[in-house]
Amino acid sequence: MNRKYFGTDGVRGRFGGDLINPEFARRLGRAAGGAFAALENGAPRSAVVGRDTRASGIELEDGVVAGLAESGIDVLRIGVAPTPAVALAAMHFRTGMGVVVTASHNPADDNGIKFFSGAGLKLTDEAEAEIEVRLDHPGSRVAYGAPGVVKDTAGLSFYEEKMARVLPPGALSGWKIVLDTANGAAFRTAPAILAGLGARFFQMGDSPDGRNINEGLGSQHPEAMGERVRAAGADLGIALDGDGDRLVLADENGSVLSGDELLTVLALSAMEEGRLAHNTLVVTEQSNLGVDEAVGNAGGRVERTGIGDRHVIARMRSGGFNLGGESSGHILFPELSPAGDGMLAVLKTIEVMLRTGRPLSELRRALRHYPQVTSTLRVGEKPEIGTLVHLTATMREARAVLGNEGRVFVRYSGTEPKLRLLVEGREEAVISKWMTKLRESAASDGLG
Repeated sequence: MNRKYFGTDGVRGRFGGDLINPEFARRLGRAAGGAFAALENGAPRSAVVGRDTRASGIELEDGVVAGLAESGIDVLRIGVAPTPAVALAAMHFRTGMGVVVTASHNPADDNGIKFFSGAGLKLTDEAEAEIEVRLDHPGSRVAYGAPGVVKDTAGLSFYEEKMARVLPPGALSGWKIVLDTANGAAFRTAPAILAGLGARFFQMGDSPDGRNINEGLGSQHPEAMGERVRAAGADLGIALDGDGDRLVLADENGSVLSGDELLTVLALSAMEEGRLAHNTLVVTEQSNLGVDEAVGNAGGRVERTGIGDRHVIARMRSGGFNLGGESSGHILFPELSPAGDGMLAVLKTIEVMLRTGRPLSELRRALRHYPQVTSTLRVGEKPEIGTLVHLTATMREARAVLGNEGRVFVRYSGTEPKLRLLVEGREEAVISKWMTKLRESAASDGLG
C-alpha cells in the first residue's frame, strides 16, 4: 500500500520540515483521534503518550497531545519511555492507543511519531489509511463531542517489574555487563532492570542532553561497547538504540553479534526445549540465508516477510508463531510483549546462556553466514522498481545464476531517500561482481 505520510514505522523525518513539526504533530494527533473514533469498536477513548530524549520531542509531544485532546481523546503522558514500554503501557493503563514520539536509531535532528493499538500492536494498513485521509480532509475537530482530558504520570515501574520477572531473582548476581543506552529513552529503565537482577554493570550513553541521542553510541555504533567489554573483562555487552526497541550484543570477547546470530541462538534453544511454536522462526527478507540453513539443519523452518517488524508480528499472529525478528536487532516475543523490545531480547538471550552454561562466543557459532555485499544509493525520486528496465533485467539475470544458493534484494528505504541493494551467495567474488552490475544498471536507469 502506497502511503503519503506513513513509512515502514510511523511518520518520520527531519524536525522542522514539512512533516515533522509541532503543527503537523497537532494535525496528526487530531486525525488519529478521528480515525480512532471511526474504527474504535468499543475501545477506550484514551491514549498513552511517551517520547525519547530528543530536544524536539517536547514540542512534538505537546502538538500530538493537543491534537488528540481536540479530537476528544483523553491523554495520559508518561514522559521519556522506551517504545516497547509505551506499547505495554497502552495495555497496562487500558487505553485505546499508544503514541510515542521518536525517530528510533536516526540522528538527533530527525524525529517521528509512532502509533500502537490498545493491544500494543502497530497500526493496521486500514488504520493508517484512515489517518491519512483525515490529514488531507480534516472535517470536524472533535470526534466525541467534547475535548479530551490530559494528565501526566511518572514512573515506569510496571514495565521494569515485568522485564525483571523474565529471569529468577538474583539471576545476574556476579555478572559484569557493559550497557550502552545511546543517550536514549532506555537510559533509566535498562539499568534499573539489570540492577534489580543483581548485575554489576558499566553504563555508557547515559547522559542525554537532547542532542546526543545515537551519537557515536548505541546499536548503530557498537564498537565502543565492544572495546569496553574487553577492557572490563565483562560477560556481555549490550547496545540499545535511541528508543530501546532494537539491540546489538557483544560476546565476552567484545565481538559484536549480528541480529541473525541472535535470532538463530534463540530459535535453536527454543527448539531444544520444545518451545518454538510450529518449529518456525519468522524473519524478514533481509536475514542471511545461513539462518535458514541453521534452523533447517535442526529440524525447524524459517518464514520470511517484508521489511519491518509490523510485517513480522502480523505473520506471527496469523500463523501462531512465538519468535521472530529482523537482522537489525528487533526481536519479537509476542507471548511476553506485543512490540520488539531490546531489553527483553537481552534477558531471553541471558536465559539461554544460563540454561546451557555456555558463553555467547560459543552459542553464536550455530550460524554460518553466507557472504553478503550491500550498497546504498542516494536517490531524488523513488520510481517503482519494476519500471527500472536495466536494474530489473540485471536482477533477473543474477537470480537465475545464483539460484537457491543466493539471492538479490533491492528496495527503497522507508525513511530516507535511498535505494538499498543486497547480494548474497556462497562465493564473495561472484556476489561482488553482481553488485557492481546492479549499481551500473541503477545508474543507467538514472539513479545514484
